[in-house]
Amino acid sequence: MIDPIPDVSPTSLADLVAEDRIMDPAIRPLWDGMPRVSGPAHVVQCAPGDNLMMHTAIYRAAPGSVIVVDSGGTRLAVAGGNVCAVAQRRGIAAFVVDGYIRDLEEVREMGFPVFARGVFPKPGGKNVVLPQGETVVGGVTVSTGDIVVADEEGIVVLEAARASGLLQSAAERESAETGQPLDDWELSHRRKIETALTAGGDTEGLLA
Repeated sequence: MIDPIPDVSPTSLADLVAEDRIMDPAIRPLWDGMPRVSGPAHVVQCAPGDNLMMHTAIYRAAPGSVIVVDSGGTRLAVAGGNVCAVAQRRGIAAFVVDGYIRDLEEVREMGFPVFARGVFPKPGGKNVVLPQGETVVGGVTVSTGDIVVADEEGIVVLEAARASGLLQSAAERESAETGQPLDDWELSHRRKIETALTAGGDTEGLLA
């Protein structure tokens, strides 16, 4: 079983990690209103123009997993409506695809979360077996077991060894910010800006 993951935003996590843990923003939600998703990565590496390993993954990934796919750098779709439906039925949390899918209308109607570069109507073949476990997706090196948090703000990947501490820190930050009145936040923010301006030699100040 997968341990519960705190419901924290990619924005909060992005403040705690290096930029190289945040995926290319061209990988985005493919339908409006998609919920935030999080879970352990199940990494898939496909050969260019081939989707065999993606189709294999829906039967190998544990329930709650986010299937994270390196499509091999081509626009041929790695999955369609039936693959998404089977994944949803087997408890997969989402797909994150550095590439393309098809049958978007079906995927949207079933409410299955897919983050990808877009849609393309023609699929790849199913012939090439590749080693699995680690690859680069959206500019981020992802290993199976890393934690993925994704929503309309972006996709953050936490290395497995650091994930627990980072998730806890992000949850604590969000809790503190939620309880802070805007007046207090503005006062603190203003002081920081004034300090930075002074340090940079700007003496103009701010309006009252």
